[in-house]
Amino acid sequence: MIVSVDPASAVPPYEQVRSGLARQINSGALAVGTKLPTVRGLAEELGIAPNTIARAYRELEEAGLIETRGRAGSFVASSGDESLSRAREAAETYAAVTRALGLSGEEALKIVRAALAH
Repeated sequence: MIVSVDPASAVPPYEQVRSGLARQINSGALAVGTKLPTVRGLAEELGIAPNTIARAYRELEEAGLIETRGRAGSFVASSGDESLSRAREAAETYAAVTRALGLSGEEALKIVRAALAH
């Protein structure tokens, strides 16, 4: 199974799918060019609605992690490699700004954790 969904989780199923796939793409576990399961196929496998998978795929596509090639399906995009690089750049910029503001590393991390929780 490519991802799993915990029905007891407070995290919505589409977000569990989206974040699970994003993690695998960014770590390289899902290589560039890997064909993803169809929306219907993954929905059946996970026992959730196809619209839930479609939403996760849409958000991954908007983030540049996957690309949909019509009837050929959805694939891990080559730009997915860039997302980790962009995130690192953003983190470096954030670290420089918080240091310039005189915030401690722990204060800066608290702000990040709060932002990620939203």
